[in-house]
Amino acid sequence: MIISPVTLLTQDQVERIHQTSLEILEDVGLLVHHQEASEIFVNHGCLVNTETNTVRLPRSVIEHFRASIPPKFTFYARDPNFDRTIPDDAPVIVTASSAPNIIDPVTGENRRARSDDIARIAHLVNQLDGYDVFSISTLAEDASADQLTLARLYPSAKNCLKPLRISGPAADAETILRFATLVAGGEEAYREHPFITHHYCPVVSPLTMDVDSTENLLFFTEQKLPCHPSIVPNAGLTSPLTLTATLAQGNAEFLAAAVLEQMVDQGKATIYSTLPTVADIRTGAYAPGAIETGILHIGFAQIAHFYNIPCGGYVGLTNSKVCDAQSGYETSMSCVAALLGGVHIFNMAGLLDALMSFDFAKAVIDDEIALMLKRLMRGIEFSEEELALNIIAEVGPGGTFIDHMHTLEHMRTTALLPKIADREPHLQWQERGSLDTHAHAMLRAREILTAPNDAVFSEDVDARLRDEFKNLVAGDSLPPRGWESELT
Repeated sequence: MIISPVTLLTQDQVERIHQTSLEILEDVGLLVHHQEASEIFVNHGCLVNTETNTVRLPRSVIEHFRASIPPKFTFYARDPNFDRTIPDDAPVIVTASSAPNIIDPVTGENRRARSDDIARIAHLVNQLDGYDVFSISTLAEDASADQLTLARLYPSAKNCLKPLRISGPAADAETILRFATLVAGGEEAYREHPFITHHYCPVVSPLTMDVDSTENLLFFTEQKLPCHPSIVPNAGLTSPLTLTATLAQGNAEFLAAAVLEQMVDQGKATIYSTLPTVADIRTGAYAPGAIETGILHIGFAQIAHFYNIPCGGYVGLTNSKVCDAQSGYETSMSCVAALLGGVHIFNMAGLLDALMSFDFAKAVIDDEIALMLKRLMRGIEFSEEELALNIIAEVGPGGTFIDHMHTLEHMRTTALLPKIADREPHLQWQERGSLDTHAHAMLRAREILTAPNDAVFSEDVDARLRDEFKNLVAGDSLPPRGWESELT
């Protein structure tokens, strides 16, 4: 495993950023429009200016509640075999989420995503070994006005046994809880193993607490259900145009959200989750695919390690509009940087165009990148047995190891054997159709989506849900039209 994470800051510099964040919250303050949140802050020793709605958090209050944040966070799944705890199971790979569009797998056109697309994505994620958590990848254009969240949650849960992560309007919080209870077979059963993790962005940079997301933070924290915030400073637009200042402001914003959670439920687990970016100042373009996102994740990881809190977030994203070389190198560079820097969770998979479009080929390729990250995390297993001195002596000078039993015993564990990357000689590659990476990935997606899905709800669970929630979307993972015939 990686023994010592990469660091870009000295310990003194980390502590100076921490002190700067405390100064920001104590002297500049936080704009809080949510009345209950403001009252909670005040009831725990913070100061509010009722004319400006600005709350100032004394450093003693922050330090008191920061100390109670646990060092671990668990994502629970419908199938407990897929439960994941960070940092123990790091890297935990999470799909990137909530894109409005999808690259149609048949036509290649960029269009609005629908609930049937979500069902297929959930099926795909369920079968790809690199993914640990399904954060619902797209919106659903076909959702009725009263089922915007259910039209995403139902096809996701129906087709995936892994942990689910969802965000939605505060008005849908009770609906999500009712849905989960019906799937689990009762409220007690769900609370013992809550397979949905709730996610929100309660602090909008710079230093403003959003009303709707704050409502979610309070609700799910009070319910003692798994949830965590994300902080999204954008240097040059919503934070100063230096990486150091963005770390200090973003850390202040995380502390504000995390401290509010602790004020509601002291000892609650959370994640130091971020999506830090640097704007392309030439145009003001949003640039999550830039290498600075990976660099900032290393910095935030150092701060999270200083606090002993699990960390990660959106990293390994791309600005590319198609699944091409730019998509590959932007995803890989930031992911490797973040992994070496000690990041625990990676929201990195499936999306193009700065989180705007889902692509099936990219999701399959990102799964292979995820498996590479997990192999990199394993590092070099060192032991006397691994040194294999006796095997070297047994084979001797001029011998070969290819037919030795030792090689057979280690062939599936020492090296990652990719399914998408092509390693055949050029002639064999030509004979097999001269397929590029994108074509290989689409074939893998077809293979999965034309096979039965073992994750689907039982008939009685489905009946309970449809009886409670009328006019649900179909939620079935059916192959796109024409895929089955092309494979026969």
